[in-house]
Amino acid sequence: MSHIRASRIFALAALTLCLAPWALAQSTAAPAPAGPPAPSGPEQNANQAAPLTLTLEDALQRARANSPLLHAAVLEAGIAREQKVQDRAALLPAVNYDAQYLYTQGNGTPSGRFIANNGVHEYLSQGNVHQVLDPALFVEYRRSSAAAALAAAKAEVAARGLVVTVVESYYDLVVAQRKYATAQEAAAEAQRFLGISQALERGGEVAHSDVIKAQLQANDRQKDFLEAGVAMEKARLTLAVLLFTNFEQNFSVVDDLRLPPPLPSLAEIRQMAEPNNPDLRAALAALRVANQDAAVAWMGYLPSMSFDYFYGVDANHLATRTGSIQNLGYAASATLHLPIWNWGATQSKVHQAGLKRQQARLELSAAQRQLLANLHIFYGEAVAARSVLDTLRESAELAAESLRLTNLRYQAGEVSVLEVVDAQNTLTQARNAYDDGEARYRVALATLQTLTGRY
Repeated sequence: MSHIRASRIFALAALTLCLAPWALAQSTAAPAPAGPPAPSGPEQNANQAAPLTLTLEDALQRARANSPLLHAAVLEAGIAREQKVQDRAALLPAVNYDAQYLYTQGNGTPSGRFIANNGVHEYLSQGNVHQVLDPALFVEYRRSSAAAALAAAKAEVAARGLVVTVVESYYDLVVAQRKYATAQEAAAEAQRFLGISQALERGGEVAHSDVIKAQLQANDRQKDFLEAGVAMEKARLTLAVLLFTNFEQNFSVVDDLRLPPPLPSLAEIRQMAEPNNPDLRAALAALRVANQDAAVAWMGYLPSMSFDYFYGVDANHLATRTGSIQNLGYAASATLHLPIWNWGATQSKVHQAGLKRQQARLELSAAQRQLLANLHIFYGEAVAARSVLDTLRESAELAAESLRLTNLRYQAGEVSVLEVVDAQNTLTQARNAYDDGEARYRVALATLQTLTGRY
C-alpha cells in the first residue's frame, strides 16, 4: 500500500512540473478589464507620455490650488481683510478736492434770488480736509478686525477639511490598485487550480465535480478582476477631479502605505490641538464679532462730531482776486450730531446684538466640548486602526501559507476541492482587509491632524 501511495505522489509531482509552464502562461495572459477604445491622433500621443507621479504632499498642493470651496473661503477672508483696511481709513482724516459751479436766477440785485448763494454766479475750487469723530467708527474697526480673524479661521477650517477629502481619495486609489493586483493574482491562481483539477480528472484522481467547482471559482475570480479594474478607474477619476483643472488622467500615485507614520500620545495631541484648532478659533472670533456688534449698537446713543477745513476759491469769479478783493482763502466748520429720537431703532439694534452675542457664547461652549469629544473619538479611531495593522498583516501571511499547504494536500488527495476554494477566498479577503486597514489608519491620522494643525 505504501508503494502505491508513493507512486501516486510521484505521478502527481511529475504532473505538476509538466503543468507549471502552462499555468505560468495562463497567469501572464490573464485578460485586462474592458475599457474605452484607444484614442488616436494627438490624444494618443498625450496618453503615451510618461505619467505624472504624485506624492500625497503633491496631491494636497494641487487640491489647495484647485478647490472651489477653499477658494471661496479664502476669498471671504480677503474681503474681510479689505473691510478692516476701509474701517481703519475711516478713522483718519480724508483730503478731497471739490470743484463746483452754482448758478442762481437773478432778481436785479447782486446776491441773486436765493440767499443760499453769494451771487448769481458762484465758483468753488477748494481742497477739503474732513475728519469725523464718532465712537462708533472705533468700534467698527475693532469689529472688522474680529471679522477678519473669523474669516481666516473659516478658511483654515475649509483647508483642513479638504485635507481629509484628498487623503481619502488618494489612498482609495492606492488601495484600489492593490486590490486590482490581488484580484489579478487570484484569477491567475484560480485558473492554475482549474488546470490542476482537469489534469487530475484525466488521471482518474478526482471526480468531475471538482473540475466544475474549480471552473466556477475561476469564473468568479475573473469577474472580481474586471470589477476591480472598474473600481480602480473610478478612484482615479475621483482623485483627478480634485487635483487637475484639465481633468488629467495620466498620473500615478506613490504607494507609501507600508510606511505608516507614528501616532503621538494623547497628551501631545491635546497640547497641539488647544491653540491650533480652527473650529475653536472660529468660535472665539465669532464671539468677538458679536461683542463688537453689541458695542456698535450702543454707540448709537452717543453724539458724534465732524470737522471740515476748506482752502481755495469760493467767489463770484473763478479767480484768486477780483480787483482789490482777495478770493483765495480758507473756511472751517464743525458739526455736532446728537441723536434725540428714532422710534426705538437704536434700542432694537442693542437688543438684536445681545441675542447674537448670546448665541455666539453658546456656540463657543459647544465648540469647546466638541473639540474635547473629537480629540478622544479621532484618537481612539487612530489607535484602533494602528493596533490592528499587525494582526491584519499576520492574517494575510498566514492565509498565503494556508493556500500553499492546502494546494499540496489537495494534490496529495488529502483535502477536498472546497477547502482549496475556501483557502483562495480567504487569502483574497485577508489581503484586501490588510490594504483597507492601512488606508483606514492614514485617514484616521489625517482626521486627527485636522485638530492639531499638522497639515
